[in-house]
Amino acid sequence: MYRSSEREILLPDDFFLPFGGKLNKENRWVKLAQMIPWWRVEEHYGEQFKSWTKGQKAYSVRVALGALIIQERLGLSDRETVEQITENPYLQYFIGLPRFQEEPPFHPSSMVHFRKRLGPDIIKQVNEWIIAE
Repeated sequence: MYRSSEREILLPDDFFLPFGGKLNKENRWVKLAQMIPWWRVEEHYGEQFKSWTKGQKAYSVRVALGALIIQERLGLSDRETVEQITENPYLQYFIGLPRFQEEPPFHPSSMVHFRKRLGPDIIKQVNEWIIAE
C-alpha cells in the first residue's frame, strides 16, 4: 500500500528538534532536499505498488530515495546508512521526517527494497531534473 505525500512541503523551520534550535537553512542536506522534485519521483515510485489501499504501508519516496542518495553520496553500507540517519537531524530532515527521532526510521534490510523499487536510473533522472531547474 502506498499513499502520496510529496506535495506536502516541510520547511527547515518546521522540523522539530527536541533539544531546541532550528536547522541551518544553508546546510547541504537542507539545500539538496529543496532542489529535488520529490513529487515527480513519487509519480514513478507509486507505480511500483499493486495497490494504494491494501497491504502494509510502504515508506514514502522521500525516505526511500533520500536514503539511497545519502548512501551514494557518503559511500556507506546499508547498516551504516541507517545509523547515520538515526544520529543526524539533517539527514532525518532530508528523508522527510517531521521531527528528530532517536530510533532508526527503518531497518537496514529495507535498503534492498528501496534499490529494487527505484533502481539506478532514477538517481540519474533526479540529477537531470535538478540540473534542468
